[in-house]
Amino acid sequence: MFLTCMETVTKELVSWMRGHESSVFSISVHASGRYAITTSSDTAQLWDLDTFQRKRKLNILQSVGIQKVFFLPLSNTILSCFKDNSIFAWECDTLSCKYQLPAPPESSSVLYKVFAVTRDGRILAAGGKSNHLHLWCLEAKQLFRIIQMPTKVRAIRHLEFLPDSFDAGSNQVLGVLSQDGIMRFVNIQTCKLLFEIGSLDEGISSSVISPHGRYIASIMENGSLNIYSVQALTQEINKPPPPLVKVIEDLPKSKLNSGGLKMKVTSGRVQRPAKSRENKIQARILKQDLTGNFENKENEASDGLNKKRLQILLKGYGEYPTKYRMFIWRSLLQLPENHTAFSSLVDKGVHVAFLNLQKKYPIKSRKLLRVLQRTLSALAHWSAIFSDTPYLPLLAFPFVKLFQNNQLICFEVVATLIINWCQHWFEYFPNPPINILSLIENVLAFHDKELLQHFIDHDITSQLYAWPLLETVFSEVLTREEWLKLFDNVFSNHPSFLLMTVVAYNTCSRAPLLNCSLRDDFEYFFHHRNNLDISVVIREVYHLMDTTPTDIHPNDKLDAFVALTKGQYPVFNQYPKFIVDYQTQERERIRNDELDFLRERQMVEDMQAEVDQQRVEDEAWYQKQELLRKAEETRREMLLQEEEKMAQQRQRLASVKRELRAKEMHLQDATRRRFLKLQQDQREMELRRLNDEIERKVHMRDQEIATTAKDLEMRHLELESQKRLYEKNLIRNQEAVAKEMREDSDTYRRKVDLEEHMFHKLIEAGQTQNQKTQKLIEENLAEAEQACLNADWRIQALHKQRCDDLQRNACYQEVAKLLRENRRKETEVLNAMVGEGARKVRMGLQIFLLFIV
Repeated sequence: MFLTCMETVTKELVSWMRGHESSVFSISVHASGRYAITTSSDTAQLWDLDTFQRKRKLNILQSVGIQKVFFLPLSNTILSCFKDNSIFAWECDTLSCKYQLPAPPESSSVLYKVFAVTRDGRILAAGGKSNHLHLWCLEAKQLFRIIQMPTKVRAIRHLEFLPDSFDAGSNQVLGVLSQDGIMRFVNIQTCKLLFEIGSLDEGISSSVISPHGRYIASIMENGSLNIYSVQALTQEINKPPPPLVKVIEDLPKSKLNSGGLKMKVTSGRVQRPAKSRENKIQARILKQDLTGNFENKENEASDGLNKKRLQILLKGYGEYPTKYRMFIWRSLLQLPENHTAFSSLVDKGVHVAFLNLQKKYPIKSRKLLRVLQRTLSALAHWSAIFSDTPYLPLLAFPFVKLFQNNQLICFEVVATLIINWCQHWFEYFPNPPINILSLIENVLAFHDKELLQHFIDHDITSQLYAWPLLETVFSEVLTREEWLKLFDNVFSNHPSFLLMTVVAYNTCSRAPLLNCSLRDDFEYFFHHRNNLDISVVIREVYHLMDTTPTDIHPNDKLDAFVALTKGQYPVFNQYPKFIVDYQTQERERIRNDELDFLRERQMVEDMQAEVDQQRVEDEAWYQKQELLRKAEETRREMLLQEEEKMAQQRQRLASVKRELRAKEMHLQDATRRRFLKLQQDQREMELRRLNDEIERKVHMRDQEIATTAKDLEMRHLELESQKRLYEKNLIRNQEAVAKEMREDSDTYRRKVDLEEHMFHKLIEAGQTQNQKTQKLIEENLAEAEQACLNADWRIQALHKQRCDDLQRNACYQEVAKLLRENRRKETEVLNAMVGEGARKVRMGLQIFLLFIV
């Protein structure tokens, strides 16, 4: 990101200021106009507006963030506010930290978003996403008041103090723009809502107050621009203070008894109380001291600064503080700051008398030259004499250099200087002010006759030892600091102080001046800096002001200080108008004559240029025709030579064609033979390739057959191995099955023997019936044994049959299936035998029981 500085009149680009990586949302300019601070979300940068170079850059952590960085009014203090509510104050020159404001109480903590400072720089107002306002006293560095806005206010978008002409910069009314688009104006001392602008239907997007607090410009949310008059909104804001003089009228006794004492406040002269016819009362009224009142009015500055107190301060310290000097000067000179009138003068453009100012006064800085040109043009448009004043650039240059960033103040300071400290300078125009120089010479003759006699002896007039100092206002012979110190005293005293300064400068330099004898030495002395203490000169000026007799004192010849009028600038016509008009007419006539002469000379030059051009064109045409004729002859000779060359060339080409034809036939025959040989070689190569392919395929077939035979042998061996493995597993399974069958048979026999034993015992008890029962049991047992034998035979036969059928893969699975089937059948046989045996036992028991019964 970058900033562009544009010239407002010529619309020209002055400079680029690069350095920001994100968008800039705040720009603050120092009161002197020399420095500026630009702020973005991640950094703040300090710029020198004279050179447009960056002096310092403030980098912070991204997590902290910058809310605003700005200059405090009328001071060299920079205030930086961060997103964590920390506020630091820095010194502008050294950039050292002066102090940090303490953290606000946790009960009313507000994330600061917007800030405003009074014009005197003593109170800081801060607000954010809350309806609370924090007021900080920057002198005491503490929070002295918390203002709670109405409940409708949830967030504060903008803060701005309302200026007042009678509060000396300690603004009391604060404008608060909230999220609902309404701007409320509150008295910070009484916390009373004075008035408000905007509404819910027509909200305010942004607002700004004029420097004098008379108007409020607001951009509405619908895009319109509204201008409000503060005087129309309230009568309490701009209400002037009551007069200091109050008169008490003496009333009749009847009125005293009936009512209280009334006071009548007068705004003008003091009035006497009306005398009652019934009762005459003598009243003593203080007479108005016209002289004292006049002095008080003169000593009381417009912004409340007392001139006498400033003079006492100046005599004590010798100069005003640097940081407050511009403010004090503006107060002493009572500048009206007529923006409209100054704009009308500037809008007239650059005066014709100063169009070529850079040729006579070459200045390196384009900005300084532009400001000087504009100031001189405004003065020339203000009064016609300034367009012909040769020393006006010398007079205005030091003030232009000092106030180059505030052209309105620069113009008004120079205009005030001309009206008051340059009185009677233009009465002998275009000659130097002989009357003013005579006053200086009279004072010098009274205080230093020897020095004046030395000037007379060497033919040195006041136009040499006084006028160079006046027309440059001592800027050539003093440094910047010395010049500022001198004009602190000049602006604080009567306009005659400047004339006395010329006398004091000469008397304090009497030693080197008495040693000078050549005119060039005197001219050099009064146009260059000398080894002279300005404090001594100022003390000498005060001494001359006090000791000069009244008859020759310039104080009586010059009027008292008169400030510029507000609204419009006064008419300046204190010069011989006929001379200025005559010079203007003569200059206009000379300019017109010059224009006519230049126009005629331009016509002659144009005609001469046309004749010269025609002559040159004719000569060029003749030269061109001659060259064309010579070129034509040359081309003809060349054409004949080319025709001869062409005939010779055709002969050579015919012989070459015959040779080429013979070579072509020879080459065709050789090519045919080479082509036939190539075809034969290709066919032989193809046959060899086919033979190689046949041999390779036969070899591959033999290899495949051998590999297949080996694979078959291996497969046969694997099958034999699997067969033996299957037979071995089958034998092992048969043995296990046979063993299991034998164990089952033995178990069954033991069980049968046990049952036979029990039956034998029963038979022994009843032999007759038991024989039949035994017979049946034996038959059943025989049948059961026969069934077991049949089952074994079937299992063996089935086993053999299955072993023969299943040779390779399904042998084991089939045997397992047969085993499971055999186990099932054995279970059935056993269950049948057990059931039959039990049935026989029950029957035997029943028969035995019946037999016993």
